Amino acid sequence: MKPFRKTILSQPSWGISTREVALWLTQTGGMLGPVSFHFGRRQVLPFSVAPWHSEKLDSSIPPILRVLRGDFFCMPFGANTTRFGREHHPIHGECANGRWKLVAGEQSRDGARLECTFEGRIRKVHVRKIIELRSGHHAIYQRHVVTGAGGPMCFGQHAMLKFPDAPGSGLISTSPFKLGQVFPEPVERPENRGYSALRPGAEFESLTSVMTLTGEPADLSTFPARRGFEDLVILAADDLLEFAWSAVVIPSQRWVWFSIRDPKVLASTILWISNGGRHYPPWNGRHVNVMGIEDVTANFHYGLAESVQENPLSRRGVRTCVELKARAPLVVNHIMAVAEVPAGFDRVEQMAPGDGGVTLRSTSGTGVYVPLDLSWLRGGS
Repeated sequence: MKPFRKTILSQPSWGISTREVALWLTQTGGMLGPVSFHFGRRQVLPFSVAPWHSEKLDSSIPPILRVLRGDFFCMPFGANTTRFGREHHPIHGECANGRWKLVAGEQSRDGARLECTFEGRIRKVHVRKIIELRSGHHAIYQRHVVTGAGGPMCFGQHAMLKFPDAPGSGLISTSPFKLGQVFPEPVERPENRGYSALRPGAEFESLTSVMTLTGEPADLSTFPARRGFEDLVILAADDLLEFAWSAVVIPSQRWVWFSIRDPKVLASTILWISNGGRHYPPWNGRHVNVMGIEDVTANFHYGLAESVQENPLSRRGVRTCVELKARAPLVVNHIMAVAEVPAGFDRVEQMAPGDGGVTLRSTSGTGVYVPLDLSWLRGGS
């Protein structure tokens, strides 16, 4: 059975599904969304879709913002306002703005699979996107394989979650990190109709205590918070971990979303805290209760030029780029999953592999087992 093709929320998209997961992938930008996870008759839709998805926007708005939803692959990751040699990439790269081509797709009793490709023009790279769903798994397995050109590159996955509209409705946690830091400059400036709350460059050891501009600590481990502000922090993972993870629990709705990656490939996680701090088009103060949980190898969200050159992160041993090789593929594997949790399950404190899956343990001591194929993180060519 071939994948569905349909216009979803104004974007031509391809769809695949199992009993556990149904997803759509946009032709422009290769963005996942909407995505629904099914638990019997119950559906969980964790990802955000920009509120302007069906509006007629000014021609100056780039494709990435027109489509903005769910999760997508960025290469090079970041704003890319600075040229790198003769290369001048758009925000988050051509693959996040351009048109993908469907190569193959299938659905069976065992699961579903999509394969798409993208051809870069600024740098002649070939990107192969593979998305798999497994019967019995409430998970999305993604793989991006980059071939065809050499040179330094930064990249990342750009997942965006929509939180319930209640202060502190979500609890955020991650695997251990060796460095936590606020973006070194104001993410937004009042003169440009944007506002940020965190102190630029502030370092922290815990998400529960991050310095603000007023000199008081903020707790980034609960969200929504700080309505009217836009902020960004980076968490550099311990690259000796077997795998790194991020998790969001919504206790009132009894579910948890989490992502898993190899920290030797995706070195850091950026938290983009978007809660109505941008008052210019197309944002206009209405992009609220959204947190980007973006697994990257990059120097914050500056872009290619700033990630390739020596920078404060790289000087401290945080990898911010890799060297592409024309004949040796870069393989970026990523897993996202959702599970139901019982009453009393709060913040994820530990994630342990075993018995064909992972066990999530909360700070309250409650455990939840999730079937998962962790070997996905080591595969691909």
